[in-house]
Amino acid sequence: MFTALSERLTAVLKRLTGRGVLSEQDVTEALREIRRHLLEADVSFEVTRGFVERVRERAVGAIAVKAVNPGQQVVKLVHDEIAALLGGTKRGLDFASVGPTVILLVGLQGSGKTTTAAKLARRLKLEQKAPGLVAADPYRPAAAEQLRQLGEQVGVPVFGRASDGSVGVGAQHAAPLRSPTDVVGLVQQAVREAEKARCRTVIVDTAGRLQIDAALMDELKALCAATSPREVLLVADGMTGQDAVRIARGFQDGVGLTGAILTKLDGDARGGAALSIHGVTGVPIKYIGVGENVGAQHAAPQLEPFDPVRMAGRILGQGDVVALVEKAAATMDADAAQRLERKARSKQGMDLADFLVALKQMQAMGPIKQVLGLLPGVNAQALKAVNADDKRLKHVEAIVLSMTPGERADPWVLTGARRLRIAKGAGRTVQEVNRLLEQFQQMRKLLKRT
Repeated sequence: MFTALSERLTAVLKRLTGRGVLSEQDVTEALREIRRHLLEADVSFEVTRGFVERVRERAVGAIAVKAVNPGQQVVKLVHDEIAALLGGTKRGLDFASVGPTVILLVGLQGSGKTTTAAKLARRLKLEQKAPGLVAADPYRPAAAEQLRQLGEQVGVPVFGRASDGSVGVGAQHAAPLRSPTDVVGLVQQAVREAEKARCRTVIVDTAGRLQIDAALMDELKALCAATSPREVLLVADGMTGQDAVRIARGFQDGVGLTGAILTKLDGDARGGAALSIHGVTGVPIKYIGVGENVGAQHAAPQLEPFDPVRMAGRILGQGDVVALVEKAAATMDADAAQRLERKARSKQGMDLADFLVALKQMQAMGPIKQVLGLLPGVNAQALKAVNADDKRLKHVEAIVLSMTPGERADPWVLTGARRLRIAKGAGRTVQEVNRLLEQFQQMRKLLKRT
């Protein structure tokens, strides 16, 4: 999402840090470039202007300090201001002390509310918050069925019902809807069923519209009055640019938001929405979503808590080691990792079966470039030069799976005929099989040395 912006800001700041002495004119020119890059990235004009003015005021004083490299001082100022622009400090969800915590997800159609509801439910389940999902969109065809299927994937119960039939755990006991649009009655009944099922958090997937209108706001106001939600979270499509800011303002004025969730941050849009929403509305961004997968089974959660300071570091190419550790902790089996390490350092060394286990754990962390982007010093320009194609991991997996258990345990028995058979079984070439075996042998030698 921030690839282009990160690349440009990093280039501007690199020129500043490369100079031993900075003048006020140098800072002014750099800020002029930063201002242009922010506007090109779809950051709102008023937010950009305030950002540049604050950095200029503080930078003029910073370049007068001789004890610290002035370029590094300006980089620190830019980092701090970007973090402030994104909300300053990390803000989590507010949970009720008594009774289930009701979380209302609002937004326009196509912003990813239903998928985000399932992702949030899975994250809360991992945090032992006993979540339940409520399907509250009787207008969109099969919306409740979609949520039911996603709920099954993440292992979370779904309550509520579409207008044409029962869906979810408590649907068979629900009172009949007075009309297809009796959304308030549907949600009230579903929340009661969720409470009976001992759900500690209830995530309500509300209906959306193509645009903000009076009917949508009236429905959401009625839902807020009926359920007293602890959180009203706007699910905003990160690829909509300045429209996301306009939408956030509309919902903030209509129902009063407590936070926002930005979706599709793995896309190639300019990302100005993330840098504008908090600055314009004062609403904190609480989560960011990537990918369409809800993150079932052992995959890393596809909904990350939003930390402004760490995100500022990512934008400026400084990486995010904390996020990398969190991904590893969420996806990797610590016992399996220790067994692999012991075997890799042993006299026998790891075999291809062990290599396959390690490969699957690495795949669970997410796309390679996304993981590499969390490493310090790996900026957008460096990522472009990396030939990291996730399909190649699938090809490697197919090759290893085409081997017999004996061949994986002892790759030395792989004759030319066997390699041809493996290549045909995996749908790859013999050259790819040979290359994989050569790289595996090199890796074994390196691991034994360390």
